[in-house]
Amino acid sequence: MEKIALFLLLSISLFAKNLDKNATNIYERNCVPCHKKFPISLEKLFFRYLLKYSSEKSVKQALIDYLKDPNYYTTVITESNLIDKYGLKQKTKLTDKELKEAIDIYWEKYKVIGKLK
Repeated sequence: MEKIALFLLLSISLFAKNLDKNATNIYERNCVPCHKKFPISLEKLFFRYLLKYSSEKSVKQALIDYLKDPNYYTTVITESNLIDKYGLKQKTKLTDKELKEAIDIYWEKYKVIGKLK
C-alpha cells in the first residue's frame, strides 16, 4: 500500500511539474528567472532598447544580435559598476526560432504602441 501511495505522489508531482512548464512561455522560462537577481528590470531594459533603436524591427534585431554575441559595445547597460559586478550575459543557448519567440513575447509585454489611451 505504501508503494502505491509513493508511486501516486511521484506521478502527481511529475505531472504538476510538466503542467508548470507548459503554463509558462519560453520568455518566462529563459529570461525572467535570470533577471530577477539583476537590479535593472526587464521593463527598464526594454525602454533603453526602445530609446536607442526606436523601431520594433531595430529593437528586435539589436536584442537578437546582443543575445547571440554579448559585448560591451552593444549593451544598453551604461552603468559600468553593474557590468563590473554582474558581467555581461553569456551567449544564448536558445535556437534562432526560440530566441525570436522569446523576443516577440518580450516586445508584446512591454510595447507602448497600442496601449496608450
